[in-house]
Formats: sequence, structure tokens, C-alpha cells
Amino acid sequence: MDTWDAITSRRDVREFEDRPLAEEELERILEAGRRAPSSRNWQPWDFVLVTDRKQLGELAKVWRGAGHVGRSAATIAVILAHSDDAGERERAQYDIGQATMAMQIAAADLGIGSGHSAVGDQDQARAVLGLPKDRYAAYLIPLGYPADRPLEPIKKPDRRTFAEVVHRGRW
Repeated sequence: MDTWDAITSRRDVREFEDRPLAEEELERILEAGRRAPSSRNWQPWDFVLVTDRKQLGELAKVWRGAGHVGRSAATIAVILAHSDDAGERERAQYDIGQATMAMQIAAADLGIGSGHSAVGDQDQARAVLGLPKDRYAAYLIPLGYPADRPLEPIKKPDRRTFAEVVHRGRW
């Protein structure tokens, strides 16, 4: 898939086929996150890859809408350090947004569906993932081959029109 097709094919996938992902595919997706742009090359992230079915089921309990995590072939937990500095927290959120999107585009390029999930129960996440006390799970990215339909460019996305979103020169 070329880059544009990967971008226009990416959608949230919540139902996955029951088959594993190849190690090479997972490493490529993780490498995309590792190489993502970062403010001042800070790279505030760590990634925890989970593929064990039982562990995925336990990880799905971190948020009321995370059931798809338990059905995924793999899930990447995006990890950050706790910080009392509001500016640092804001920069870290921006940076992990870039890392998350890079991983999701890399997955789409491979025909692998992805989604996202919040993490509400940090104690559960910490227990499942073995996180140190100074870290927390910011988001989860479940991965797997889509069960409903393959990824292909979406011709009419459910988005505001280009003219509504794009302003040239000024508002």
C-alpha cells in the first residue's frame, strides 16, 4: 500500500480475526512509533507490546470501552512518566499522538487494523503491564486483521468537508 492509501484506509477497527500477527509486522509497527517526531527529540514514550490472550483479557478491564483490546491479536500500551509540570505533560501528549498515528498508519500499510482505548484503571494497567510507580499507561492501541472487511481507501469519510476545515491565510 502506498502512504496515501494507508492514510485513507486507516479506520478504527474493533472486531478482529482470530489469528496472530507476524513478529516482523509487530516490530515494523513499533519501529514506526519509535521513529515518530518528538519535541526536542525528547521521546517521552515507552511501548509495552502484549500478545498473550489472557493478558489481553485482563488489559481490556482498564476501561469500560476496551472490550476490543481483549479480542485483538496484539495491543500496544503507550507509556509515559508522571510529571507535575503542565507544559511537559502537554508536550508528552502531543508527542505520543504522533507516535500513535505513526504506528496506526504503519499497521494500515500492512493491512492490519487498529483502534485506540483510554485507560481509566491505572492500578489494573500497572498490575497487568508491570509498570514502575513513576509510569502510567496513557493509551492502548489494539491491533489485528479486521474481521468485518479489509482495509481499503474510504471514498466518503464521515468527516467535515474540506472547505469547513481548511482556512487559507486567516479564519
